[in-house]
Amino acid sequence: MAADTTGTQLRRGALELAVLAVIGRAPSYGGEIVETLAGLPGLDTGAGTVYPLLSRFHRAGWVETTWQESPAGPPRKYYALSRAGRAQLRGRTEAWRQLAGTMTTLLGEGRP
Repeated sequence: MAADTTGTQLRRGALELAVLAVIGRAPSYGGEIVETLAGLPGLDTGAGTVYPLLSRFHRAGWVETTWQESPAGPPRKYYALSRAGRAQLRGRTEAWRQLAGTMTTLLGEGRP
C-alpha cells in the first residue's frame, strides 16, 4: 500500500471521531468544522468529506441542527451533539485512547 493511501486510510478511521470532538466542544457550522480540521496536521479534509458525515450523523440522531443568522451572508446550519452523539463521542474516545496506547507500546514508544 502506498504511503499516501496508508495515510488516507488512517485519517478516514479518525475523521468521524474528530468531527464529533469538534462539535462536542461547541455547536459549530459546517464551514467552521472544515476550517478547524484543516488546521490540524493529518486531518486536513474538505467540505466534500465533512458534509456527508454531518448528514449521516443527523440521520443517526447523533447531532441536532439549528439555523442561526450569520453576520456575513446567509443563515448557517449549526450542529450540536445530541445525547446519543455525546454517548458516541465518549465511547469512541475511550476506544481511541485504548488503541492509541496499544499502538504506542507496539511501536516501541511506550513502556511494555
